[in-house]
Amino acid sequence: MKYVDEFRDAALARNLAAKIAAEVQPQRRYHFMEFCGGHTHAIARYGLAELLPASVRMIHGPGCPVCVLPIGRIDQAIHLALERGAIVCTYGDTLRVPASGGLSMMKAKARGADIRMVYSAADALKVARANPVREVVFFAIGFETTTPPTALVLRQAKAEGLKNFSVLCCHVLTPAAITHILQGPGVGPAGDVPLDGFIGPAHVSIVIGYAPYVPFALGYQKPVVISGFEPLDVMQSILMLVRQVNEGRAEVENEFTRAVSADGNRAAQAVMDEVFEHREVFEWRGLGEVPDSALRIRPAYAEFDAEVRFGLCYQGVPDHKQCACGEILRGRKVPTDCKLFGTVCTPENPMGSCMVSSEGACAAHYAYGRFRDIPVVAA
Repeated sequence: MKYVDEFRDAALARNLAAKIAAEVQPQRRYHFMEFCGGHTHAIARYGLAELLPASVRMIHGPGCPVCVLPIGRIDQAIHLALERGAIVCTYGDTLRVPASGGLSMMKAKARGADIRMVYSAADALKVARANPVREVVFFAIGFETTTPPTALVLRQAKAEGLKNFSVLCCHVLTPAAITHILQGPGVGPAGDVPLDGFIGPAHVSIVIGYAPYVPFALGYQKPVVISGFEPLDVMQSILMLVRQVNEGRAEVENEFTRAVSADGNRAAQAVMDEVFEHREVFEWRGLGEVPDSALRIRPAYAEFDAEVRFGLCYQGVPDHKQCACGEILRGRKVPTDCKLFGTVCTPENPMGSCMVSSEGACAAHYAYGRFRDIPVVAA
């Protein structure tokens, strides 16, 4: 398969591993955060961690949109469906994320809520057209990748004069989250989360470009390499980060040159700017309230804002006391540090958001890495 198989070549991967091993400095330890869950998934699925020297540690970041979705926002969507009689449409991964009261959107659906999985924001608009006497709410989540399609359907709904369609906007922003991690306690050479650099998300960067990462790369002296999601992309990006650290550089480099440019997709940015504005603060699961890290619908589109239309007030809800998703999302723990991992919390019965999404750290480790945790006993 062109543009896929050539980035999964095992011999080339071993060559890149040999280059990384040759270039790491014996006295140094390297700690790189893969911001996106897609990279975490690739590292786990293709066994890339086993190819790396012991001195290179990969740290899972908060770049999974389902994992960082706070319980209170899911509660709002369930409330609209159960208590307000709305048809709520959303992406599939969101349906199983645990909410308050032992509920999830899937369990609320079993109680009679009209909650429907859609593959795109445009599908939600079709549901609204097909049900003119029902309120239809699109529960919109995700980073800059999924934001332009939401903006387009809002613009289309306004053009058509739809009266029964609105969006519960939970879109979040990548650079703000990275900055928040770097400003958090314990980050740095002497902290419990030593970070030497970031693997940046390719799909987000296709939209926003790689220029927005430059300020914090320079300001915090942390190199960033924008990386694709195939195994050779990730290995090449790690090699580029190792070289930057060795040379004392802190720059933004672009490994995913086949799709990412400095300025990104200007047309997508324009429609986002037309429809959305920054929120002052937004709660992220695991990160708490992060300033200027999310979007809300502009007043010009207020009639399509579910928070305005239904008079919603946000109420934060703490996670399960024993769930370690928050610390895993901050890089302070790994999945096996959680008391619930693999016992009461499994992909079939997720207790935390990191186990729900296929891009979550716990789900990736459960699917591809947990057997490494079992000691091999000689026969």
